[in-house]
Amino acid sequence: MNAMTKLETGWRTGPRDTPVAALRRAVAAHPDKVFLDFSGEKHTYGAFDRASNRFAHALQSLGLTTGAPVVSMLDNNVDAVTTWIAANKISAISVPLNTALIGQFLRHQIEDAGASLLVCEARYLQRVLDIEDQLTALNTVLVRGAFKPVSGSALTIISLDDHRGADDSAFEELPDPGALNALIYTSGTTGPSKGCMITGNQMCHFARMLTRSAPFGPDDIYWTPLPLFHMNAIATGVVSVMLVGATISFAPKFSVSGFWPAIETSGATVVSILGSLGTLLARAEQHEAMARCFGQVHTVKGNPFPEEIKQIWRTRFGAKKVGSNVYGLTEGLLTSMPADGSYAEGSSGKAAPELDVRIFDDNDNEVPIGTSGEVVCRPLLPDIIFKGYWRRPEDTLKVMGNLWFHTGDIGKFDENGFFYFVDRKKDYLRRRGENISSFEMETSILTHPAIEQVAVHAVPSNLQEDDLKVTAKLKPGAVLSEEDLCRWLIERVPYYAVPRYIEFRVELPVNPQGRVLKFQLRDEGATPTTWDIETTDIKPSR
Repeated sequence: MNAMTKLETGWRTGPRDTPVAALRRAVAAHPDKVFLDFSGEKHTYGAFDRASNRFAHALQSLGLTTGAPVVSMLDNNVDAVTTWIAANKISAISVPLNTALIGQFLRHQIEDAGASLLVCEARYLQRVLDIEDQLTALNTVLVRGAFKPVSGSALTIISLDDHRGADDSAFEELPDPGALNALIYTSGTTGPSKGCMITGNQMCHFARMLTRSAPFGPDDIYWTPLPLFHMNAIATGVVSVMLVGATISFAPKFSVSGFWPAIETSGATVVSILGSLGTLLARAEQHEAMARCFGQVHTVKGNPFPEEIKQIWRTRFGAKKVGSNVYGLTEGLLTSMPADGSYAEGSSGKAAPELDVRIFDDNDNEVPIGTSGEVVCRPLLPDIIFKGYWRRPEDTLKVMGNLWFHTGDIGKFDENGFFYFVDRKKDYLRRRGENISSFEMETSILTHPAIEQVAVHAVPSNLQEDDLKVTAKLKPGAVLSEEDLCRWLIERVPYYAVPRYIEFRVELPVNPQGRVLKFQLRDEGATPTTWDIETTDIKPSR
């Protein structure tokens, strides 16, 4: 057995909870406390509870029943949270969609969910109308905001303002913790996106784990610009705030120049952003609000931050806890930092005691400590990982080999039990007899001041191994040649990881979630505009 010995505890009973139950407790404890703050538009726990009751009754009057999916396409506003919680109060399933979806991306997710009702912003309505002839289940659209009358549509298109409901009476029966709370669609970088079936208990488990990793309490104000269609803002944001009785402040979008004024205005003490945004802020120009807020933010959540950036946040901004040294994915959060806050540099903490986490080879044999392999897990508590992919039993079975959930990620454990993410399995490269992590390469390349975005991927080689290609986007106004980047990398990566190919592009292909479509770059290979080290005199040495 590897560094995890949690099988000593085995399967056991754990907390059983839902966001609706957490809200009920919060309302009972402090109904007049501010729960949600959208750029100064504030809603107390009690007021939000009554509003979500009204909308839940309205959804029932529109024909929504237990287990029915409710699709939403909403910006960061109170209605995004209300739609989710109202659906849950009648044991319906919330399906928040990425607001960047359009065309076939949007058609696929609405049709795949099988929802009859959609709640959307007025500015997204035309996208739905453009594909309505390809939607077989959708029949009603509730539109948030002013919109022009629509003629010629078979859909029932009505104003959300006219259907917010008037009955704020409470729903006595709480949702089953093991019932579906939401469908959260995966990115779909290699195929159609799939709806992860998330229970209410998993939502709360996610929140408890992330709060354990980076504690905060009822006196804190949690600020984030992350969208309410991702688990980060939903579970580790809204649900964790409900669990501790704090306030969450949402920004409509992220802005470097507007960050510190927003922090000052909101009074935020905890910030949740992506790691790349943390780097941008660390290197941003001085701002008067920045100085006034020194020490105000004690915790910054996000993907693991490089040590250099952590130190800037500590010394320049007075933050105490910087970066989230955790590893997880929508299907199931797998590791967290130990309770004492210690972790090994470069690690993502230790395996959570609620899961049996292992490292397997391609034949599902457990590998030795220190050896890389696929990360797999099994829950030790009920309903703490996803229930599968919505309407896709075959896809669910594919990731449940030998009854272990196979993440598709490569990782390893050290002798002290610390976990290290290595790469996505499909992005892992082997060159000159050595394994290369595209994740580690990309992390290194992004430290170059001229690089804004990068993808490291394989190009087929005539030597029966992969050649490595770097496809990158430069920052506006930056000047850098491919050869200069290659020579810069020679000083920073192992000789076998020096790329053969480099190509700069104006834009990299991405999916609606903003993730680079590496499979497309792999298919394109060495294009006519690609620089090749073999046409130069550069010879990386051992």
